[in-house]
Amino acid sequence: MATNDPAAEEPTEAAAPVCPRHPDRVSYVRCQRCGRPACPECQRPAAVGVQCVDCVRESKRTAPRVRTVFGGSAGETGAGGRPIVTFTIIGICVASWLLQLVTGGRWTELLWFWPWGGAVEPWRFLTASFLHSTSPLHILFNMYALWITGQFLEPLLGRLRFAVLCLLSAVGGSVGVLLLAGDPFTSSAWVTPVVGASGMVFGLFGAMLPVMRRLGRSMGQVLVLLAINGAIGFFVPNISWQAHLGGLVTGALVAYAYAYAPKERRAAVAWVVPVVGVALLVGLAVWRYSSLGVL
Repeated sequence: MATNDPAAEEPTEAAAPVCPRHPDRVSYVRCQRCGRPACPECQRPAAVGVQCVDCVRESKRTAPRVRTVFGGSAGETGAGGRPIVTFTIIGICVASWLLQLVTGGRWTELLWFWPWGGAVEPWRFLTASFLHSTSPLHILFNMYALWITGQFLEPLLGRLRFAVLCLLSAVGGSVGVLLLAGDPFTSSAWVTPVVGASGMVFGLFGAMLPVMRRLGRSMGQVLVLLAINGAIGFFVPNISWQAHLGGLVTGALVAYAYAYAPKERRAAVAWVVPVVGVALLVGLAVWRYSSLGVL
């Protein structure tokens, strides 16, 4: 049946494609994986064309996890991976240093370590590593050393292993001070407060040795760095070489366990190391105090 309606004779336009995540945005660009429209905000460059953010997220979720020889995740080693633990420790140290300044030393007294104090307030074995002298040079040197070693070691070991390495090295530095403080009745080391992340930093220096050896790289530069910084502790006053040595040994042992763990046992070693490390450090401290009749 014929009709004279002009509107009926005009072709109907197809609906414009819109982005599923932003229905108010028209887009003629489609995802190469799912075929859905994707607005500029939802487009991600791909090997061919673009993909939408949902397909990129799903691809990352289902992709097999590639790990380094030390157990670190490849996702933490790429260009987008950031040394989060390193940044966090630096941030804590800087914030703590500012609190030291604004509280007139009260914050320092609450957290610094000295052998007699550690017997009754054991948290000082760790907290002293987040304090520094009021001189900017002290914290600047330690934070620079932490940044240089951290951005190398953290992606290789993974964030969990790297955090364990830092914390055990920090405590190991304080335990080193306790063990090497000398006679408690004649040595001033028993009543001299110790602050600084040097034990932690030397732990990272020590960790470089087994890591570099495992990678088959030259250790010459690391050994020179260790020799220079180690000598400073013996020739420059007011520097605790005992903390340096304690952190160095602790860091080297922890990294050795991670570096040479069999592939099929890496996950187990990642949990065993902190447990055994804490037990050994606590055991050494208890033994030292008990030998003096303190505990």
